[in-house]
This record gives sequence, structure tokens and C-alpha cells, in this order.
Amino acid sequence: MPHRVYLDWNATTPLRNEARTAVLAAYDLIGNPSSVHAEGREARRLVEDARATLAAAVGALPRNVVFTSAGTEANALALSPGLKGASGGPVERLLVSAIEHASVLAGGRFPADRIDRIRVTRSGVVDLDHLKALLSGGPPALVSIMAANNETGALQPVAEAAGMVHEAGGLLHVDAIQALGKIAFNINAVGADLATFSAHKIGGPKGVGALVVAEGIAGLEPVLRGGGQELNRRAGTENVAGIAGFGAAAKVALQTLREDAERMATLRNHLENGIRAIAGASAFAADVKRLPNTVLFTAPGLKAETAVIGFDLEGIAVSSGSACSSGKVQASHVLSAMGYDTTVAQGAVRLSLGWSTEPDDINRALEAWRKLGNTLLRA
Repeated sequence: MPHRVYLDWNATTPLRNEARTAVLAAYDLIGNPSSVHAEGREARRLVEDARATLAAAVGALPRNVVFTSAGTEANALALSPGLKGASGGPVERLLVSAIEHASVLAGGRFPADRIDRIRVTRSGVVDLDHLKALLSGGPPALVSIMAANNETGALQPVAEAAGMVHEAGGLLHVDAIQALGKIAFNINAVGADLATFSAHKIGGPKGVGALVVAEGIAGLEPVLRGGGQELNRRAGTENVAGIAGFGAAAKVALQTLREDAERMATLRNHLENGIRAIAGASAFAADVKRLPNTVLFTAPGLKAETAVIGFDLEGIAVSSGSACSSGKVQASHVLSAMGYDTTVAQGAVRLSLGWSTEPDDINRALEAWRKLGNTLLRA
């Protein structure tokens, strides 16, 4: 039997060897990182080494990295009323793009009547004119715009948005979970005040994320209270093994970023061209800058659930949009926000590549799509 082909990297990635080694080594440590004895100091060293590694990877200071249980918790922590920068008053409302991850659309600790959504274009890019109008209509706002969409791969104009947000006296949060390790991301270069990350999207273990805060941001209130961990910003004993794996994965991902991105883009283009040649298929957000690894496509009459099962039976793992929506028979909120009707949105299939994807994997996926296109969509 041929090996299975994994093309769902935006949902989660395989554990990198370096991360596995770091995790296993951490499991051999006894100490609590909050303890002052030698065993505790050894555990603390692993946490702080990982903190420094992640900070360097995204252009932040180590003291401004807060480790969490996942990207979802990091987003919830970031979306805090009362945040303020070096100048300007505390944020009182939240503006989120309509294509954000569910953990951002939930609004964190902002009440529902203080949340507005920013429209996006047909190509899945934030409408900056609408953002400008929303910013002018009220008190200082926290604006949340993802760096890259998890379904379409479309890159968002976060640097341009940052200038508008700051001019209006607000702050910008960037969910960079899909961007890290695929494109260059620096919190200062894009003007973000807060950014969130997740280990399992870059080859680290599941169950660990991070919020990175720019220098000078005040008013961050913990979601979890109790101990004084993470400089009183997130209570609970740190997941030492997970954090160590996160740091190891971040180090490798940044070292190989350029070559991985170029390689994935070449394979992605071959995959997308092959998909388009079959059954009248088309790709979403194909006319804008995207992540180098992502293809979201559909074809007339295609049902995503059926296609995903068909690919799976052919030994190919793909998804019908974001993994967090799997199992739900409903249209993608991302495609709906882009203006596509329910029929189209329910027929979208996502294939996403990673650092170990091979040309043969792409060829097998295309062969599977040829079979599916000739059977599922037969008139």
C-alpha cells in the first residue's frame, strides 16, 4: 500500500524532530519552574530559553512573551478592554475582520454591543476603507486583523491597517498563527501592538501558544488568575515540555523559512494549476498575495464533505476549510464574508502543504482529484 499523503498542514503539522527531542528532554526534569532550588531553576531555564527564541523570531523582547495553552487562549487574552499604549486612552471597543478565526470572532472579554466587524473584499482581503470609517465612528478601538487567513491563505494588509489604527488612537492585534514559519513576520515591522502564535502550526507540540506584546502596552488583564506565573499575566504552572518544544520548532522554522517557502510555492503552483485543469475548478483568493502553501478550491456542483471523504479513501488528507469547523455541515464564514453564496461556500476544499511535502505527494493528489472530478461531478 502506498503511504498516505498529508495535505492539511494549516490544521496542524507533524512534530519536528528537534521539537520532539526538546519535549522528551524536558519530561525528564523534575522541578517546577517557579521553584528556587536547582531542579526548579533547570526547568525555568528551558522556559526562558524558549521565550528568548520566540521573541527573537518575531522581533520582540523576551519579557513581552506570554505562554498560553493554545492560540485560542492567546487570542482571548489579547482581546482585553482597557489596553492602552504609551499615548492615548484605553481601548473601549473591538473591531475584527469578518474572516478571523472563531476565537477572535468570539470577541474575548469585550461585550457584544462593543464589537463591530470589518468587511473584506471578494478576494478575501480586509477593506481598509471600511476600517477607516469604523475607526472614525467612536472611542479608541482594539482592531484585530489576522496576518494570513487559514482557509484561503490570503495575506492581510496589517502594516497599512496599523498606521490607520494608531492614527485613530487605537491598538492593533494580529493573529499571526498561520503566518509564522511560512512568511517573514516581525511585530515591529508590521506595527502590531499584540500578536498571537501557536506551536503546533510550526512543528511544535499541540497545547501551547503565545501572546507577544509590543513594548509599552499596558492594561493587559489575565484570563486565568491564581499564581504569579508569566509575570502575573497568565496563572498556572507552565507547560515546560510544550514550551521547550515550541522554542525548538520556532528556531528551526525560522532557519529554513526562505527555502521552505520557495519550495512550497513551487509545489503549490503546480498543484493549483493541475486542479484548475479538471472539472472547471477554480481557486479562491488567487488574485492576491497568499501563503506559499495554501490552495482553497471548488468546482461546480462539488460538495466539500463528499470530496474530503473521497480524497481520504484515496489516501490523501485534506480539509473542507478550517479544522475548527470540521464536522459542521455549514458554509465557511470566510467565503460567506467574501460574498460567495452558500452553495459555493459549502463546496470549498482546502489543501495545504508543509516542509516535507514532496512532488510525488502533489502528483498523487492531482490523480485523486482527476478520479473525483470524473465521478462526483459527472452530469
